[in-house]
Amino acid sequence: MNQAIAKKANTGTAEALPRRQRFVGLRRFAGNRLAVVGAAIILLLVLVAIFAPLLATNDPIFDQDYGNLLSGPDATHWMGTDDLGRDIFSRMLYGARISLQAALIAVGLAFCVGVPIGIASGYFRGFWDEWVVMRIVDALQAFPSLILALALAAALGGGFYNAMVAVGIGFAPAFIRLARGQALSIRNLDYVMAARSVGAGHMRIMWRYVLPNAMAPLVIQATFAMGSAIIAEAGLSYLGLGAKPEDPSWGSMLHIAQGYLNTNPTLALWPGVAIFAVVLGFNLLGDGIREVFDPKLYR
Repeated sequence: MNQAIAKKANTGTAEALPRRQRFVGLRRFAGNRLAVVGAAIILLLVLVAIFAPLLATNDPIFDQDYGNLLSGPDATHWMGTDDLGRDIFSRMLYGARISLQAALIAVGLAFCVGVPIGIASGYFRGFWDEWVVMRIVDALQAFPSLILALALAAALGGGFYNAMVAVGIGFAPAFIRLARGQALSIRNLDYVMAARSVGAGHMRIMWRYVLPNAMAPLVIQATFAMGSAIIAEAGLSYLGLGAKPEDPSWGSMLHIAQGYLNTNPTLALWPGVAIFAVVLGFNLLGDGIREVFDPKLYR
């Protein structure tokens, strides 16, 4: 009987949702207009980031029109120019690349570090779980993630990639705790016990059974974390600890615009609206994905 349960687990339980429920979930996602709007915003961000060299009208760093500083939108510069005469439209396009990289690097690092640790901790339990992993997680979560990232970025010496490593470390405790909770709820389910009884090793069980069935909330958490990572990158760049000042980061553009709010407020408008829209898009997309994976919606 245990072997039959294990065989059934091998063929079906590793999927987050049965096939019929996946189709129902996709229809539910498509019927959620806000989720579709969020997906469209993120798709637009990805396309802009990929095709920025083709869409940009000027080089975002080296093309400087000194005779046209801090100008408003016109036929040559569609969003105006900054204090060095650089085209804001081109810098906004390349800024999408930096924001997308920030989301992928920071959340990818947090996911790849936090999920294995959390699943192993919740699966094995014991002293390692209670007195090592969870105490470190509690200590890290005692600080707001942005404050922790700020301290780590300053310690690492600044720079875009160091800043994203700092943000990823700041986000990792949330993934550890979530993955641990999922592992605790899955480790004693029937198909896991059956796989263990027929001789499956711990690594196989965690990889084949625990991880796939824990992915739904982890994917949702990753989606929301991407929006937070973009805010964190913009904040660190604004403070001079992220991208270099000359790089077209939306955060560094806001830092430049701070000194010209009274004379040229549109300088801050474009990056501010972009950050708002992209973060909103990730949040709406996360809500839509939650509806797809939420088992309560299929009863």
